[in-house]
Amino acid sequence: MGIHHYFKSLSDLEKIYRCPGKFKFQEHSVASHSFKVTKIAQFLGTVEEMDGQTVDWRLLYEKALNHDYAELFTGDIKTPVKYASKELKRLFNEVEEEMTRKFVEKEFPPEFQKIYLGRFKEGKDDTLEGRILAVADKIDLLYESFGEIQKENPEPLFMEIYEEALSTILLFKDMTCVQYFLDEILPEMLRERFIEQSELTAITERMIEESRNQ
Repeated sequence: MGIHHYFKSLSDLEKIYRCPGKFKFQEHSVASHSFKVTKIAQFLGTVEEMDGQTVDWRLLYEKALNHDYAELFTGDIKTPVKYASKELKRLFNEVEEEMTRKFVEKEFPPEFQKIYLGRFKEGKDDTLEGRILAVADKIDLLYESFGEIQKENPEPLFMEIYEEALSTILLFKDMTCVQYFLDEILPEMLRERFIEQSELTAITERMIEESRNQ
């Protein structure tokens, strides 16, 4: 038992690749994803703070850095599979929580266990910080799938992932940072060069318009 095993496990996150089993031009590890989500969350939090919101930065960073640590035990599950039904998603969460709890109770000294059980729990909640995390997580997923589409990856899964990520982001359209993303960042992304026959721009515009009319 000891923190040594926790520190050692952080390197293992570099070897767990997202969206396993599919051809990808660029691999993304869980470790790199956590870093990118934290950087994206930092920007989104800055937008919210400039709009007058009070951001608990310590909580936001803890949520972002730790949000996928449980994948150390389960690996990454493809988004369309994980979210195929609410029941399936609930079962995945239960498995992750139980395996994380066992790890913490085995490896962490007693005085740190409560703290880390809190840090490793699901960070996407109704708090401002939890909502920012949910958006940041999907923005990185959007960019990962866009990168594959842009490179002409023929696998249709990446279009599915793109649509799922954007649809989740649109659920938070009431947030200032999401409006900033939709108005300033997403159009710039879509102006980048990618396959002419791609329907990505049309799909994106349709989804945003439908969201505005809801």
